[in-house]
Amino acid sequence: MKPGKLSLENLKGILSKIPALDPRVIVGPSLGEDASLINMGDQYLVAKTDPITFPTSKSGSYAVNINANDIAVMGAKPKWFLVTILMPPSSKFDDITTLMEQVIYSCEQLNITIIGGHTEITDSVNYPVISGTMLGEVTKGSEVLSSNAAKGDAILLTKGIPIEGCSILATEARNELIASGVSEENIVKAAELIHNPGISVVKDAEIALSAGNVTAMHDPTEGGLASGLMELAHASNLGMVIDRASIKEIPESQLFCRALRLNPLGLIASGALLICVPQSDEKQVIKALQQENISAFKIGMMTDKDKGIKMIEDNKLINLPHFETDEIARFFSNNK
Repeated sequence: MKPGKLSLENLKGILSKIPALDPRVIVGPSLGEDASLINMGDQYLVAKTDPITFPTSKSGSYAVNINANDIAVMGAKPKWFLVTILMPPSSKFDDITTLMEQVIYSCEQLNITIIGGHTEITDSVNYPVISGTMLGEVTKGSEVLSSNAAKGDAILLTKGIPIEGCSILATEARNELIASGVSEENIVKAAELIHNPGISVVKDAEIALSAGNVTAMHDPTEGGLASGLMELAHASNLGMVIDRASIKEIPESQLFCRALRLNPLGLIASGALLICVPQSDEKQVIKALQQENISAFKIGMMTDKDKGIKMIEDNKLINLPHFETDEIARFFSNNK
């Protein structure tokens, strides 16, 4: 099988076999939903687990932020974190210390408490693999589900794409970028994208929720913006029309993707947030985000399912591109 996420069809088959044994699980394993909801009285416990499997020197920071994002897009506050670190035998103790320092710092930035985990040296991995489990809370009635997007909703995107992908490439594909003509200055600048504008969308989600009627949110991660949009469409059982010209790419995207022959729509895109709102609320939500120095823009609209998942590019209506493998996984696989 190819590296990356399972296809939606394969995943749907697996999820259909999971029994619902506890009635307190309000949202369990679901296509397009970012986390699970468990009934805890007047609150829902929100739970999410996600690994960092790409080779990167900043795995600790990525692990915290991508898991916190999945809690935030459910309308919840990320609160508690468990982390499992698997290290190859060639590792040094300082390597483990560095990763844990990243985890600790990132949790402190988001006021998240580390409550446990596991660390192991194993020859089953060739480079550090970190898996995080994030827990959060949301008051009943305040939860946000991807499945609640409605026909006619405006689809908004914050910051631009692909922040995480360019940050990873800057640190892990430096030689290839230089060989392709990208300047050292641009590579150094891109390496800081993890911090500025950052890969967290916790603040983005909080602002959007306070500014308007948010029907759904989703953060595009592995598989890029295109996969995130498809997951949103499947979760809500709707179609969509996306305007390619309205999708903002960060400056490094054009440099890096052209140099390495990557499609930015399929490149891991943490740091951007997809937000669905009624068209009557789109301007006020965009304004609220911009007032907090978070760029936001409309990229499309939710439609009837039978309209399909479409994109307007060069004045033509085409199918939204599908990526079986994240572009960054494809790149690393081809350049081992």
